[in-house]
Amino acid sequence: MSASHAIGFTGGCNYISWMESASPSPSISTVRPRDEDDIAALMRDWARGATPVAIRGGGSKAAFGKPADEREVALDMGGLSGVMLYEPDELVLTARAGTSVSEIAHIVAQRGQYLAFEPPEFGALLGSTGLSTLGGAVASGWSGPRRIKAGAVRGHVLGMRAVGGDGEIFKSGGRVVKNVTGFDLPKLLTGSHGTLAVMTEITIKVMPAPEEVLTIAILGPEALEGVRLLCAVLGRPFEVAGAAHLPAAAAGRSKIAAIADSGVSATLIRLEGFATSVAARSAAIDRLFAAWHETLRLDRLESDLIWREIRDVAPLLDLPQDRIVWRLSLPPSSAPATVEKIAQDVAAEVFYDWGGGLVWLTAPFDPHAHAVLVRGALPSGHATLVRAPDAVRAVTPIFQPSARPLAALAARVKSAFDPHHILAPGRSQADC
Repeated sequence: MSASHAIGFTGGCNYISWMESASPSPSISTVRPRDEDDIAALMRDWARGATPVAIRGGGSKAAFGKPADEREVALDMGGLSGVMLYEPDELVLTARAGTSVSEIAHIVAQRGQYLAFEPPEFGALLGSTGLSTLGGAVASGWSGPRRIKAGAVRGHVLGMRAVGGDGEIFKSGGRVVKNVTGFDLPKLLTGSHGTLAVMTEITIKVMPAPEEVLTIAILGPEALEGVRLLCAVLGRPFEVAGAAHLPAAAAGRSKIAAIADSGVSATLIRLEGFATSVAARSAAIDRLFAAWHETLRLDRLESDLIWREIRDVAPLLDLPQDRIVWRLSLPPSSAPATVEKIAQDVAAEVFYDWGGGLVWLTAPFDPHAHAVLVRGALPSGHATLVRAPDAVRAVTPIFQPSARPLAALAARVKSAFDPHHILAPGRSQADC
C-alpha cells in the first residue's frame, strides 16, 4: 500500500494522519490517534468545524451504512489496541476498543473460556479483508447464533470509557455487574453503530467454554416445517445454543460434506454443556423428531464450522457480490410466510437463524433495494439494509424507519452525546 505520512499537531495532541490510496474512497483522509486524549482533542477540533467522522476498527464493516462523503474523516482505532486486564477467575476482561476479536478469543481460549455472544466476522460479506475489533463488535451490537441462549451483546458489556462528539471523556459501568449504578450507558452505546461516542476501552464478561458441543441436523424439512421444529425445541427445556434452518440451496454451500451433499434442507440444533447433559438432551430430541426425517450428528469440529458459517452469513457468500443483502428481525412464526411473500416478486435466497427470528435475505440488484417490498412484507420487527451498491445505500434508509415518538427520542439522545452530529453520519435514525 502506498501512503504519504505526515505528523499533525492539533490542540496539543500528537497523532498520525495519512491518505491511503488503497482505501475504498481515496479522497477520505484517515487519522490514527495514539490514545484517548488524542481522540478527545481531535473530536473538539472536528466539532468546531462540523467535520463528519467515521470510526474505523478493523475495517470489516466500513461498507455498512451510507457511503462516505468527501468531507468525512476516518478515525482509525488501530492505535488503541491490547488487553489491559484479564481475570479468568472473575470471568472479566478489559481491552482497548481497537483490539481484534480474534486476539481476545485466542487469549481467553487458553484458559478454557470464550465469548458467549459469538461476535460475527462480516468482512467477507461486506467485501473487506479486515477483522472485527472489540469496539466494532460492541458498536454494531450484532450477536451470533448463540444469542437465543446467551443473550444479546449488551448483556455481556459491563463497562466502558468513551469520548463524546464534543470531545468529553466519560466512563460508565465497572468490572462486575453490581458496579453498574445510575444510567447504564454501556447498554445504550452497544448497538449505536458509533453514532453517539467513540468507545476507547471496554470491559466484557467471558464464560467457561462448554465441555461438549453437538449439533443435530434434521434433513429435509421445508422452511415452514423446519421453523416449527425449531420453535418446538426452543419451547422445551433443552437449553438450545443454536437453532437455524438452511434451505437446500444454502445447505448445499456448506463446507460440511454430509450437509452439502444431501441435496436437501437442514434444520440445525446445537447443544452445549456437560457431556452427560448433552447426551440426555440429544436423546430426548431424537425421540421427538427422528422418526420424521433423517438426522445427522455433527461433532465439535463440524459444529464449530457450520455455526461459524451461519454466524458469518457464509451460506449467501458464493452468490454474486452485487446482490443486495437484508437482515430481517421478525416473529419466528411469521418468517417463512414473510419470505414467501417477498419471493413472489424477487428471486430471493434466505436462511433462518435464532429459531426463525433472524432471516438473512439476498436478492438481485435493484436500484431501489426492494425497500418498499421487503419492509412492507414484515408483519412486525425491522429490516436492515446490510449490503448494497453505493448508489442504493445513498438513497435507501439503512434501518427500519422508526415511529415518530421513537425517532424524536433517538434524536434527543443523539444530540446529547454528539451535539454537532458529526459521528457516523448516515448510521443513526437522526441522520438517515
